[in-house]
Amino acid sequence: MMGPAHSLSGAAAWLGVGAAAAATGHTMPWPVLLVGALICAGAALAPDLDHKPATISTAFGPLSQALCEIIEKLSHAVYQATRLKGDPSRAGGHRTLTHTWVWAVLIGGGTSLLAINGGRWAVLGILFVHMVLAIEGLLWRAARGHSSTVLVWLLAATSAWLLAEILDQPGMGARWLFTEPGQEYLWLGLPIVLGAVVHDIGDALTVSGCPVLWPIPIGHKRWYPLGPPKFMRFRAGSWVELKVLMPVFMVLGGVGCAAALNMI
Repeated sequence: MMGPAHSLSGAAAWLGVGAAAAATGHTMPWPVLLVGALICAGAALAPDLDHKPATISTAFGPLSQALCEIIEKLSHAVYQATRLKGDPSRAGGHRTLTHTWVWAVLIGGGTSLLAINGGRWAVLGILFVHMVLAIEGLLWRAARGHSSTVLVWLLAATSAWLLAEILDQPGMGARWLFTEPGQEYLWLGLPIVLGAVVHDIGDALTVSGCPVLWPIPIGHKRWYPLGPPKFMRFRAGSWVELKVLMPVFMVLGGVGCAAALNMI
């Protein structure tokens, strides 16, 4: 799928988690619902860091472009080192390592560790990166072009600072779910894992499928492109994605938000 659909699906997924939490009597504080949805929207773009034209690979200029080069080469190397005889030869690493459940867990777990050990500036950095990605994904057309890059960064930095201030207030969410001393912001890894998994599921619906289950072998393939029957798949950016899935994500997100806030 394309960036806007990935971001919308990520936001909708976290709002759905909020609805489930409310249904079980553990309603999220509204800042956790908002910040989690934005982080999940941004994280739902992150697996495409192995693809040069992707939104995340261009969102931070030369820094993200250089990181993309490293991740793409690492992904290709891991693919070559672990492929079985049924896995085809590949010239690049797109839709390999970063599109697996292993990567999702590692990135989410690493983010949680950074948040609880890195202090306020680490939290601000995590929020800033994902605010940039959320803006780029959810406001895709408005955020295009070099002239808007600085504005996106300024908006993301301001949002990150304000949201961190709100979350730090008593009962506003810094200790949501994990309440022991020293566990503030441990939950930040959860929307990142969810966003990556939702991205993978979205890509699995497209023609190429997605190796979500790596390194679990299926048949003679370790990089089995998981997906529905081929007649049910669609091409990224097709009318199915734009006219069907994106409106569905918007409706589900709205319903999930209302349920999470105990409005329905």
